[in-house]
Amino acid sequence: MDEAPELPAWPDPPTDVPAAVRRLKAGIRSRIEASGHTVEEVFAVIEGLMVDRVAEIKAANAESDSAWPVVDFEVLADGSSTAEVFEQVRRRGCLVVRNHFDRDQARRWDRSLADYLDRNRFDDVYRGPGDKFFSSVDSKPEIFPIYWSTAQMEARQSDRMAVVQQFLNSLWRSSSDNGEPWFDGERNAMYPDRVRRRPEGTTSKGLGTHVDAGTLDLWMKPEYQRAFRHVFDGSIERFDPWDAAHRTVGSQYPGSTMTSVFRTFQGWTALSDMDSDQGVLRSVPIPEAIAYLLLRPLLDDVPDDDMCGVVVGRSFPITQRWHSVLLDGLSLIPDVQAGDSVWWHCDMVHGVAPVTDQRGWGNVMYIPAAPWCPRNERYAEGVLAAFTDGSSPGDFPEEHYERTWADRFGVDDLNDHGRRALGLEPIDS
Repeated sequence: MDEAPELPAWPDPPTDVPAAVRRLKAGIRSRIEASGHTVEEVFAVIEGLMVDRVAEIKAANAESDSAWPVVDFEVLADGSSTAEVFEQVRRRGCLVVRNHFDRDQARRWDRSLADYLDRNRFDDVYRGPGDKFFSSVDSKPEIFPIYWSTAQMEARQSDRMAVVQQFLNSLWRSSSDNGEPWFDGERNAMYPDRVRRRPEGTTSKGLGTHVDAGTLDLWMKPEYQRAFRHVFDGSIERFDPWDAAHRTVGSQYPGSTMTSVFRTFQGWTALSDMDSDQGVLRSVPIPEAIAYLLLRPLLDDVPDDDMCGVVVGRSFPITQRWHSVLLDGLSLIPDVQAGDSVWWHCDMVHGVAPVTDQRGWGNVMYIPAAPWCPRNERYAEGVLAAFTDGSSPGDFPEEHYERTWADRFGVDDLNDHGRRALGLEPIDS
């Protein structure tokens, strides 16, 4: 086995992307070949795993309508059967939590959000989508750029949210072999996101299948090269999608699709009942699929200056042309009711199914699990400033609708969870 050469790296987006891609591909191929394997041999390993997992997922979908694991909140809260749930979620990379919040509470939050928008005449001041990411859903609007309502903040800082987030964080390897911590899974940073309110009768194109883990930075930034070291050095059997090493210090390339924080799981909390055939989330529940995506551009059928369509500033697309093996495993979430929450691994392939003449409302609050770590602590400083003056958080378009809204959630309304998530000292300290 030869000594593996260092990969060329770009801490910032390269100015000549095609040239950088050609150089990068040559570097990864050389690094893999130094292990005594070819790119094709290494890819065959991960492709074989994908084929096996997709077959397993299709069988589960046929048997129970959804391959997604489902657990009641009380099971997580009291620890009963947690080991079984732990293994199910680690295999599928996703989870539906039933009764995360009382259904009546979720419906009150939904009404509270509607009242918050109405009191502040949002329909009169709305200026249209602030970015292109959700423009395909044909909503007027569907994604509401509000962040600081009482409903959102109460959910983010609730004890019940902390229980689920801590369980999800525990699925990850959070420290090195010598005990160096990568994140504190008992404490979560606040990552304020928007809400979706999709009314009855809506016809929506949905949202294309993609991943939110990053774009070209996943191959080019030094931190991600280290995080995905086993993908890029030929030791693919050692790749662990639950290893947080090197993920908690870096960042993505700037762009409208970037996420400044490290999220163990993306998530949303349902504010209305939604059937699985009504334009809901769908995913490829295979956490290891990111390795397939990172190796796929190295095959001979992809042009030397192309990464299967991935570019900076747009979401990482999952397409029939390059990723058909994965798309065969797309799985809809099961039916959910108001108060349930839905979670998926931060690298997971996902999208939103289209819907025609939707039955009932389709309302959710986006709330992820983002454990406290250097990367998230840095972002928390900006979040605190945005919270204080009602601005849009740094990762989102600068729309700032809530700056003049007097009834937004205030600093005095924060509990200890909320304060710690914003980098503040607890009330009783």
